[in-house]
Amino acid sequence: MKWQETYRNRQMTAEEAVRHIKSGDRVVIAHAVGEPSYVIDKMVENAEAYRNVEITHMVAMGKSEYTKPEYKDNFRHNALFVSGSTRDAVNTGRGDYTPTFFYAVPELIYQGKLKVNVALVQVTPPDDHGYVSLGVSVDYTKAALEEADYVIAQVNSNMPRTMGDSFVHVNDIDAFVLHDMPIIELPPARIGDTEMAIGRYCASLIEDGDTLQLGIGAIPDAVLGFLKDKKDLGIHTEMFSDGVVDLVEAGVITNKKKTLKPGKMISTFLMGTKKLYDFVNNNPNVEMYPVDYVNDPRVIMLNDNMVSINSCVQVDLMGQVASESIGQKQISGVGGQVDFIRGAAMAKNGRSIIAMPSTAAHGTVSKIVPYLDHGSAVTTSRNEVQYIVTEYGIADLKGKTLRQRAEALIDIAHPDFREALIKEYNRRFGVDDPDIEQLCS
Repeated sequence: MKWQETYRNRQMTAEEAVRHIKSGDRVVIAHAVGEPSYVIDKMVENAEAYRNVEITHMVAMGKSEYTKPEYKDNFRHNALFVSGSTRDAVNTGRGDYTPTFFYAVPELIYQGKLKVNVALVQVTPPDDHGYVSLGVSVDYTKAALEEADYVIAQVNSNMPRTMGDSFVHVNDIDAFVLHDMPIIELPPARIGDTEMAIGRYCASLIEDGDTLQLGIGAIPDAVLGFLKDKKDLGIHTEMFSDGVVDLVEAGVITNKKKTLKPGKMISTFLMGTKKLYDFVNNNPNVEMYPVDYVNDPRVIMLNDNMVSINSCVQVDLMGQVASESIGQKQISGVGGQVDFIRGAAMAKNGRSIIAMPSTAAHGTVSKIVPYLDHGSAVTTSRNEVQYIVTEYGIADLKGKTLRQRAEALIDIAHPDFREALIKEYNRRFGVDDPDIEQLCS
């Protein structure tokens, strides 16, 4: 049978497709803006047909209505990364959180520890050879598709066709729901004076020819804004957004100096605006791969001059980093932070940066603290941390004693909180009221 006939025969409405979901199934949804919103809506509309269906995914960018209290008997969410729309469910007992490194998610799927009954994905229309592209979400999405008992794909002509290992043949998909809609967009974050200062300090640690891992948000965008005088930067990152496009068009990002896949930007998922989606569409210089390749520290380390930039919730005076919880409240997940910090540490001339504002809650709470909040998970251990950056400067913790680490971190804390931190320093290290300026010089 020709692929065109298979494609036609497997087309159905979303209502028909979601009837293949059965009570007790685990449904794995494509990541972030790759989620098939239309099919998900129809699944929720069919909720009364289900009991105890587990919905598993990482970042959710849609409505996540399956987490609402009224659906507690129909759906239960298993978050591999907690998002704004799923946070309440996880922290009130209607959902669960599974800790895992991002690069390890496909392995959990392949090993059957996350058995996939139904995969919900979003793809491009097929090309002349019968292949669809997973577009903005390859990450764990491809593994879920490969291992699922049943695959439902929303075919969306707005999905960019990305290169690399993003392609799947129509023969490997069980149901096609044809429905065009805009890909979810994430507008650029507002960059304030604090983010500008942090971006300037981070940029000072980046050299010509470096390969970068960046996230999304005001701080990564601010960093990118200070890189316009750099030359031949490269990209190997779990995701990138619109700011990278600007530097490519300015000739700053060329990928020429990369030691792994020179000339190519490597990523596993994308989030941004239509500007980004248009840029990556059919772009041979952008290659998307599953996360067990992109985020594997053994792969990352093959990039000489690898620089990772991530953020966090708190740093204690020993240099322990909490990035995913506030006390026992789970607010996000590990993501790729540890993947890239470890990969950068093993790379030739690699560097890792944790960048954050010095305060939270409108300046009322210090993010540099004597101790992490009770119950907080340590995301990045003190043994792996290198640079901590706030708007007040750079603390290089690598090779430093506990005393030296505390001094360096107090030096970049917000001035309003330094006195309290110094008191803890005195108590911990048996120091008699050192001069504040001397300690923080």
